[in-house]
Amino acid sequence: MFKTGLIKPFWGDKHTLLTYRDAQFNNPKDLALWKSLGYSERESVGGIYDMKNVMPDWAEPFFTLFGGTHIGVNFLKMRTGDLLPRHSDSYKTYINVHNITDPTTIYRAIVFLEDWKSGHILEVDDTPFTKWSAGDYVIWQYDTPHLAANIGLEPRYTAQITFTKNV
Repeated sequence: MFKTGLIKPFWGDKHTLLTYRDAQFNNPKDLALWKSLGYSERESVGGIYDMKNVMPDWAEPFFTLFGGTHIGVNFLKMRTGDLLPRHSDSYKTYINVHNITDPTTIYRAIVFLEDWKSGHILEVDDTPFTKWSAGDYVIWQYDTPHLAANIGLEPRYTAQITFTKNV
């Protein structure tokens, strides 16, 4: 239910200079489940620099990496202790903005912007990812379960690309 690959990094360390704002997880069902399992309620699941901001020129290639239509790019910064337990994305805003009638055409890609550091974790469809290199990516379709965490000592930076594609 996922695909991996590698692109040659073109962004240097520019992603560290973005002004990230706190990101809120917006699925009340998952939040209630996590709380019932003992996860503490958090104000934020990390930092985000999203399409509400003007995208810097160096970010333009992210919009063409995987083809497709309705392409959205966000940059994410997970600080020490930020985590997103296992969930499937709902894409509510994305579906409404782009008037998507078949959500199974939605794909999500995570591009790692830096080499892996101890404590940085991604799991997609029960497969853990660690020890990645800058430019490694993982793509999954619509409601594939995944999780992410930073239990390390340094920030974890990724680009999140959402797009539709008819297969």
